[in-house]
Amino acid sequence: MSLTQKLNYYAKRKSFKYGIPFLIMMVAGSFGLQQFSNLRYQYSKMQPVSPEEMKKYGVSMKKRQEVTLETEYDKVKGIDIDNWSNKRGPRPWEEEELAALSAAK
Repeated sequence: MSLTQKLNYYAKRKSFKYGIPFLIMMVAGSFGLQQFSNLRYQYSKMQPVSPEEMKKYGVSMKKRQEVTLETEYDKVKGIDIDNWSNKRGPRPWEEEELAALSAAK
């Protein structure tokens, strides 16, 4: 048997047709997962940036306010919930028309 006949013989077999690609995907997948897991462990060792370091680089932070149920209730209490209107946002196919209209103006 020649080489081409042997290749044709093996190409018709299910073990060659489905088994070899499966094994290749399993081996390649394990190497891919190894890279992703290395990223996970590499960045989990990093410490968060302290406020002193942020000031050193010129980044300012706002003071965090304590959020309580009472403060949120006071915010909602000031909202008029009896008088409202439903406003529908544009659909994806309408956005193109609106963009064309605004460009024409």
